[in-house]
Amino acid sequence: MSDRLPGIRPRQSIWLRLDGFARHSFPGAGTALLLLLAAAPLGLPGQAQLLVATSLACVFFWSLFRPSCMAPPLVFVIGLLVDLLGFAPVGVNVFTLLATHGLAMLWRRFLTRQGFFLVWLAFIVVAVGVALLQWIMTSVLILALLPPWPVLFQAALAAGMYPLLAVLLTWAHQSLGQGEAA
Repeated sequence: MSDRLPGIRPRQSIWLRLDGFARHSFPGAGTALLLLLAAAPLGLPGQAQLLVATSLACVFFWSLFRPSCMAPPLVFVIGLLVDLLGFAPVGVNVFTLLATHGLAMLWRRFLTRQGFFLVWLAFIVVAVGVALLQWIMTSVLILALLPPWPVLFQAALAAGMYPLLAVLLTWAHQSLGQGEAA
């Protein structure tokens, strides 16, 4: 007689549960760590744009390839972290990152089956749209028309950083084990 009943799984050990938790929380924790590194006081010009570009690339990537690990409440917290670290009006990055997450989820079925170049092109479209949306929202919130150059720099920085971050994030994604079906 078998000691296992059909349909009942054996209990997982604490180590297996901790491993599962660590794998599930890695995208959010890794994104937060990258944001803290991008916000380090290095005295670089355009450091606020670097912060936004990093968060945008991470949210887009993880929303495409591990959406259960990059849920909307986590995206909200990441956006709030970007707003606070970058001294942006609170809510601007929250809204734009949630919109990025929504677009990634909408395009997920198509983009996950495509090559890197098409995913990168989709990200560039999102980065330009996010930059313009942030420019409009910030201009409305401070009741003044801001110069467009920092916004264009932010979009170009995000587009240029994505291939490098995608290589790093793809390696991490593959290290985490089985991905999610599209």
